[in-house]
Amino acid sequence: MPRSAVAICLPSQEFLEVNAELAEAGYEAIMVLDAGELETLLESRPDVGLAILDGENDFDSTIEMYSLLHEGERNIPSLMVVSSTAMDRLSLAGRARVNGEFVTRPYSAASLRWRVEAMLIRAETMLIRSEAVLDGARSDILEGEVGVSPSPANRGQIVVVFNPKGGVGKTTIAVNTAAMLQLRKRQRVLLIDCDTVTGHVVSSLGMDSIPTVVDVWEADRGTGKSHSLADIASRHASGVEVLTMSQSPLHTEVLEPKRVAQAVAAARELYDWVIVDMHPDYGPLNQGIFALADQIIVPVTPDVPTIRAAVQFREVAVGLEIRERLALVVNRSNSGISVGDVERVMGFGAMARVRSAGMLFVQAANNGHAAVEEYPKAKVVGDIENLADRLIAARDGEFRPAASPVPRPSRFFVRPVRNLLGRFTAQAAGRSG
Repeated sequence: MPRSAVAICLPSQEFLEVNAELAEAGYEAIMVLDAGELETLLESRPDVGLAILDGENDFDSTIEMYSLLHEGERNIPSLMVVSSTAMDRLSLAGRARVNGEFVTRPYSAASLRWRVEAMLIRAETMLIRSEAVLDGARSDILEGEVGVSPSPANRGQIVVVFNPKGGVGKTTIAVNTAAMLQLRKRQRVLLIDCDTVTGHVVSSLGMDSIPTVVDVWEADRGTGKSHSLADIASRHASGVEVLTMSQSPLHTEVLEPKRVAQAVAAARELYDWVIVDMHPDYGPLNQGIFALADQIIVPVTPDVPTIRAAVQFREVAVGLEIRERLALVVNRSNSGISVGDVERVMGFGAMARVRSAGMLFVQAANNGHAAVEEYPKAKVVGDIENLADRLIAARDGEFRPAASPVPRPSRFFVRPVRNLLGRFTAQAAGRSG
């Protein structure tokens, strides 16, 4: 499926830099010099999905171009590039059904690319949801049970589990949180293994032979069929419906990022929770799902390399405008650097703490179960239940981790943390301030 085109009205050198980044991401960038050229482009190219405008050098022309983007039936989002001193001149937000966004100079072309990808995916997802409401949704999610799909106000929550560093317990958190929500909280849960390289959700649950999305979508080619994620998912003994994208990273061409994002967006209409375990990268597939997520759980173990990776992701999240969705979970919290110091470096409080219980999780996985099934009275299962309760409370607007924790640094705080993370913390604070 081809990607949307992007109209750009920026100085030539900025256009060249932004164009190079967008081309790498698969977008066609088209330069326009004024409102007349933009109008001609919009009349000839219905695939223009976003416009990047210069809100600083010729403001009157920018206003005219902005109006063209929302003329008649058009509702094309815009990304306005301005200086920090020009922000008070802008009062465009709220005039269109899809509001414009702003980025201040100086900016990096890479950060602009992240913004473009996130905005386009959000706009396309809104269209998908509108079409889904018109077409109706499947109601027989649970075998033998007929119900009504959640209304838009009560739609299922998409919870992503991600850290750019491996080995931090992503899959353990994803599997056990999904099982907890299904078994003890009586929620309908879809658990997706979106890690096509090192994912092992299905093996942790003893479900190695289930069909994958790649298998089914490949078989759909040329047949006129189009199976949804709910159609493909397999039921685990816990009641969780489980899905894996692929068993091999070598044959994933069918997993086009936009199509996967659309499928995940549609799944939220059929489940209370969609839990997505993701590969540790910042590729188009992950960015598409980040844009959909209601919560992004960031498991952090209390060690310097993992904290550094999490701080890097916090910076990326600022650029993608998803920072407010991050939810810190300190895994193996009773070892290493104190939780208070982890919170201080990250800049926000933890949603939950999960104590060390490696052998317990391993034994449960060896038996093809989540820990809540095998060891329901274990203290670490109580930690997982606390996480599930906090997710439900956050969904209902009743819980939000503290934004500015102020724990006193422990005298045992590891010096390398200060050395390695000082620069990242200062940069991120400057961006979010």
